[in-house]
Amino acid sequence: MTTVESPEVWTGNVRLLPPARLESELIPAAELGRHVVLIDALLATLYNGAGRYELALAAAERANESLKELGVSLLVLPELIEAASRCGMKAQGVAAFSELAEATKVSGTNWAMGIEARARALTTNDDTADCYYREAIDLFTRTGSSMELARTRLLYGEWLRRVNRRKDARESLRAAHEMFVEMGASSFAERAYRELLATGETVRKRTVDTRYDLTPQEAQITRLVSEGRSNVEIGARLFLSHRTVEWHLRKVYQKLGINSRKELKRMPQDGLCLSVSP
Repeated sequence: MTTVESPEVWTGNVRLLPPARLESELIPAAELGRHVVLIDALLATLYNGAGRYELALAAAERANESLKELGVSLLVLPELIEAASRCGMKAQGVAAFSELAEATKVSGTNWAMGIEARARALTTNDDTADCYYREAIDLFTRTGSSMELARTRLLYGEWLRRVNRRKDARESLRAAHEMFVEMGASSFAERAYRELLATGETVRKRTVDTRYDLTPQEAQITRLVSEGRSNVEIGARLFLSHRTVEWHLRKVYQKLGINSRKELKRMPQDGLCLSVSP
């Protein structure tokens, strides 16, 4: 069952279900009275990831009405602006940007300023959009917000393709695609993949099947875990801190669809997809 706290929701990693079915997947959380007003905000993210912009816009507008009263509309305004720009609803996007700019001014963090720069790029003309996309990418790189950075690279790549800068578009879209695949954000990865194809790029489709490929470091750590070694022991063997080992293990768990080292130990080594990626 998908809930508002599920990683699948935040990454957009939910299959393309009909609206009624998709909403029913989220309703159990609402019935528990937890984060009820976030349901539409989450749907907006899901639909934007899937490229279903009209549905994303409708969900974002509903969410904004509720969240505005609570003073936390910054949670959904980026989704509203993205969906409006893709639906050709410029006036709605500009109006939402005005609200967003007020909220980001109060915050003043790199993350908030990155959100504002990206939103400004979506609502401005082509002459100035480029510098705002670059500004957003720089700010999100500093914050370490991988999802926001990947989404910005995706939007930037889509814009570059539409202004016929195909070579630059491929670079940005390729980076976004790889990041989404690594995070398991399959809907966003599929959207980036489609855009890459539209640039004329020949792309190896790294999604459900190929994202199980482990890097050399991940493969080595996986083997040592299967031998029963602790994070401290693995770190000593590979000259890594135990925290770095744990970070790599989390990525392995995500790729293999498991949740613990106990599950990892139970997996047959010849059944693991250790076709090491470059």
